[in-house]
Amino acid sequence: DPNYPTIYPIFRDRFKARVASTSGYDRPGWHADVTAAVNPPAASILRAEVLPPYGGDTQWSNTVAAYEGLSAPVKALADGLRAVHRFSPGAGTTPTEDYLRRVEKRPLLTEHPVVRVHPETGEKALYVNPGFTSHIVGVSPHESRRLLELFYDELARPEYTVRFRWAPGSIAFWDNRSSVHLAPRDLTTDDDRRLYRITLVGDVPVGPDGRESVALEGEPFEAI
Repeated sequence: DPNYPTIYPIFRDRFKARVASTSGYDRPGWHADVTAAVNPPAASILRAEVLPPYGGDTQWSNTVAAYEGLSAPVKALADGLRAVHRFSPGAGTTPTEDYLRRVEKRPLLTEHPVVRVHPETGEKALYVNPGFTSHIVGVSPHESRRLLELFYDELARPEYTVRFRWAPGSIAFWDNRSSVHLAPRDLTTDDDRRLYRITLVGDVPVGPDGRESVALEGEPFEAI
């Protein structure tokens, strides 16, 4: 609705028309919202309106708990690492030409700390995710893949996760700075699922060493 530009509709058919031919919704895999920006969203609010008769649950994982689950030597290693986050079409999608042009026109590429200090609680959280993290800086490609696999495995441990079953009118409100979420994987192209999202502008992440994230390409998000 042009009268409410801050409200983003999440519809299967809208995603397919604007972004890519896909069997799913939005970005597949665990992710935090748009961490490719230098100031990723602080939080998101999602409201459900139309849902399929079954399936379509969303899962969240606590990235503070995931960091705490690492051993002390691995925590110390992670505290000093940086990683590049890139905005790109999700795996398994066939992007439209218009979408590729828009991505090329407004690229988002940022170097973030692998461990983020929460600006309000002071807690440390793992700040990598399969949806946007490209590689770890300063290590070999092989080491980067293995380290990211270790961190991703920790993020996905069931004891850190919650599964939310939507109903019409349900609202989910999550902290994007200390969680990752997983879009539903049990839907087909025939399932109608319509939700609306508002995203809150965030600040620039800071690592345990006090270093802020650095934008490599693209501009910070601004409030509408």
